[in-house]
Amino acid sequence: MKTLEKPPAYELTHEVIELSTQYLSRPDVKNFLKKIEDEYLYWDKVKYLPLPNGISPQNIWLVTKFNRELKNHVFFIGNDSFSFSPTTKIQRQLHEFDKRYGSPLFGKPLDDVAKKRYLNSSLMEEAIASSQIEGAVTTRIVAKEMLRQQREPRNQSERMIRNNYITIQRIRELKDENLSTELLLEIQKLITDRTQKDEVNVGHFRTTDDVVVVDASDNEIAYRPPPCRELKKFVNDLCGFFNEDPTSYFIHPIIKASIIHFLVGYIHPFADGNGRTARALFYWYLLKHGYWLTEYLSISSIILKTRIQYAKAYLYTETDGHDLNYFIYYQIKVLQDAYENLEKYLHRKEADKLASYALLTRGGINERQAIIIQQLTDHPTKILTVKEVETIFGISNQSARTDLQQLESQGWLVSSFVNKKKQIFGKSEKFERLLSGRPKTSGS
Repeated sequence: MKTLEKPPAYELTHEVIELSTQYLSRPDVKNFLKKIEDEYLYWDKVKYLPLPNGISPQNIWLVTKFNRELKNHVFFIGNDSFSFSPTTKIQRQLHEFDKRYGSPLFGKPLDDVAKKRYLNSSLMEEAIASSQIEGAVTTRIVAKEMLRQQREPRNQSERMIRNNYITIQRIRELKDENLSTELLLEIQKLITDRTQKDEVNVGHFRTTDDVVVVDASDNEIAYRPPPCRELKKFVNDLCGFFNEDPTSYFIHPIIKASIIHFLVGYIHPFADGNGRTARALFYWYLLKHGYWLTEYLSISSIILKTRIQYAKAYLYTETDGHDLNYFIYYQIKVLQDAYENLEKYLHRKEADKLASYALLTRGGINERQAIIIQQLTDHPTKILTVKEVETIFGISNQSARTDLQQLESQGWLVSSFVNKKKQIFGKSEKFERLLSGRPKTSGS
């Protein structure tokens, strides 16, 4: 990535106050600043905008910084200060999110079954994408097959994905807990288990200062985290920030989750697994504060597609005096896109539901079995195992086995064994006839 240009130096002086007071009385400057704030632009964008008459790029930046600092909340983590301000645009977006998160998303009658399917699919998507951001090389199809069939990972990339999936499930168990140093180490250990050449880094904080963030495009150092001698204070403050709310002002949970996400990347407490840990804590904090819909959103799938913007959101904040609004704006956009993806996915599944309903009216088929039949209709060569059905629907091994065996006894499926141990199920020769509802012919 191209080296980020630093903005003009800013310091609150009498000259800056006088300059800002003069310019902020002009309607054209106020309108210009509103445009900058709506997108929360950094210096590299502001200096190229058509400016109000008689104002240089440097001066408009000083006025922008003055205007932002008037509204900032400032807090300390470790020895460093950070700031953010809930702008009008942020508040409007958060209001929309709160309405969405509080509204019913799933319909009837396949309510419970659909929820489990969508949840398991989203957890898998999140685990896969979060690992791919950090370099895991595999396809979604192969990765999902591994998770559904609960087979052992074949390489480091698959191990990263499996670890992420296990970590997300663990966080669901921890969602009502406070963050502690021990739990932070546990999360990192789950994420990095058996993926390191040197296992000494698994479940431990970094002990050297040679851990840096390198830009993959040019191998240049993009960021140096705080020295390891300061980690204890940074981590303690991070846990306190996660667990406590300030008494002097309110921080919306989505803003705070976004800040926590940034802080883990900023502190960089581990030799490996910082990005995945940061995204896991974002997920954890929102679940802890009642944002249940987060479980159905794959945040990392959006980040994977916008990795350059993700990196820039970090760099803008780090370069511009730890102004967290850059990262908050990016994170809110990610949540918007993830929610829209979920809505599109649910709409695509409506046709599948209708087809499943038709099967249910025949009797002798439960909701899960109707979905299995629909999947095999859409994917004729698909092969199912008991473990895969167990994972897809979040049911017991015996329930999954019973579902498949009943479909086999009714003629929908046929089974065989691989290596005399693993039983697999696929479409039978009678499948299409049963689907069409045609009666048996003589000799069949």
